[in-house]
Amino acid sequence: MQSKHVFIYTIGCQMNVYDSQQMTAFLASDGYTPTEDIDTADLIIANTCTIRAKAEQKAFSFLGRLATAKARRPGLIIAIGGCVAQQEGERILRRVPHVDIVFGTHAVSRLPDMVRQVAQRRCRIVDTTQVEGIDAHEFLPTIATPSPVSAFVTIMRGCDNYCTYCVVPHVRGREASRSASEIISEIEGLVAGGVREVTLLGQNVNSYGEKEGISDFPELLAQINAIDGLTRIRFTTSHPKDLSEPLMCAFRDLSKLCDHIHLPVQSGSDTILKGMNRQYTRSVYLDRVAQLRTYCPTIAITSDIIVGFPGEDEADFQATQSLIDAVGFDGLFVFMYSDRPNAAATRLPEKVAETVKRDRLQQVLSQQEAHTRRRHRALVGQTVTVLVEGRSKQDHAASGGVGARLPVQWMGRTDGNKIVNFAGVDEGSGERRNLTGSTVDVIIKKALAHSLWGEIAPRR
Repeated sequence: MQSKHVFIYTIGCQMNVYDSQQMTAFLASDGYTPTEDIDTADLIIANTCTIRAKAEQKAFSFLGRLATAKARRPGLIIAIGGCVAQQEGERILRRVPHVDIVFGTHAVSRLPDMVRQVAQRRCRIVDTTQVEGIDAHEFLPTIATPSPVSAFVTIMRGCDNYCTYCVVPHVRGREASRSASEIISEIEGLVAGGVREVTLLGQNVNSYGEKEGISDFPELLAQINAIDGLTRIRFTTSHPKDLSEPLMCAFRDLSKLCDHIHLPVQSGSDTILKGMNRQYTRSVYLDRVAQLRTYCPTIAITSDIIVGFPGEDEADFQATQSLIDAVGFDGLFVFMYSDRPNAAATRLPEKVAETVKRDRLQQVLSQQEAHTRRRHRALVGQTVTVLVEGRSKQDHAASGGVGARLPVQWMGRTDGNKIVNFAGVDEGSGERRNLTGSTVDVIIKKALAHSLWGEIAPRR
């Protein structure tokens, strides 16, 4: 079989990264190998996100730049998948005439057949069909991960919550869970390939298995915790309204479950939370945080904040700021509200001015930076355990002769998901000892805005 090359441009969240890996796995059976050189690609795929307007604009900007390549190489196949494809469908063919394939969020397993049809018939195809449930053939085991140490694993797709600002239920469909046996099998394969940490993905992992009547999420975590060779388990995203006591207990009881939870609050105002259809109140959220810290005092809590939701006045914004101070988050992802197609909030009046949204965004970012720095400074002098992901981007290792002790900079993460860059030295022959995939104890020497710096702790 003649080898062909596929270039995948991934926009958006961790789920899209995983979906791109699935595309690579499905296309491999047709002789496609991934390339990072877009000029050598026979197939170019834009895997898109529409959760925010900026991500959608980024997708169409990328597609627009491909017009010249298509004119130069008429045999080049260009495809767009993911949420923008699901949302826009056939309209993309009219907007971007050089696109050959539009495939939605449920059509990844059908992609190879579409590519074959285009190659043979020079036709244009749109497939945005959504199906109920998840069939086993929709996912392939793969060890093609962005990191040799960590991997994403989708455990469910879709969402039933219909937050008024969100398009996910419209573009990814209703909630559906994969079987525990398929998930376990995939993780075992990843571990056999060298992966030591998995992040379980779902729009609301807390409700895993409920509709299907299979293992609930804490039970699934316990099964994954028993996999030999796996070092760490993470998950995202966790909806506060479904954060159960058994799941909170899992942070205390499961040795491989990291002391970190991403628990999106979105706003600290009950008025805005009701307008968002978040189905919890400020006090409920704060109670959940207090319970988590009771079961796991060291837990790191990160969150999402949306500023400028329709109707958000100064009092609402101050309520968000006071909640940020009350929780003391380890990190925040902050976004300006933007109207999205099909989302109910687009019809709400009292839109907030862009200048006000930008100002509030900067206020929250500055506020959270102070919290992050404080938490980082508290770690200076402490010894933390780091799972090494590889060489640091700042690695300026000196060269030396045989037997020299060569400084090397490595990068990894703590159990609480904090990035640590640290210095290490080789021992013995002078050949660099590869720490990738290992866990090491690091003494934190310096706190930075977005990371920590340290040195390997002496062996006892």
